[in-house]
Amino acid sequence: MVVDLKANELVLKAGDSNLSFDDRLIDGKLILTNQRVYFKPNDENHSMFNLEILPSQIKEIIYFNTMRIIPNGLNIILKEGKELRFKLGNRNSWGLALNRIY
Repeated sequence: MVVDLKANELVLKAGDSNLSFDDRLIDGKLILTNQRVYFKPNDENHSMFNLEILPSQIKEIIYFNTMRIIPNGLNIILKEGKELRFKLGNRNSWGLALNRIY
């Protein structure tokens, strides 16, 4: 998996994640840089789920529990009203890092 980084862009955090979309989970990598957030699906057939989120697009970061008890959910709410729900490990660390960039 290759992400084309912009000039002066540094990867701050990267890890396996699942994007929840219409009752399906899309496996991929969540990548946080000093300029944006990327989601890259593992499967090339899901390339329509390639995401690039700029800090100026983020309205709010909300934690949630999957299956009501597992604390591994992170919901990124965009200013346009769209919600991106991710399942990932170490969500508290991700939430703190995301809050620093927007």
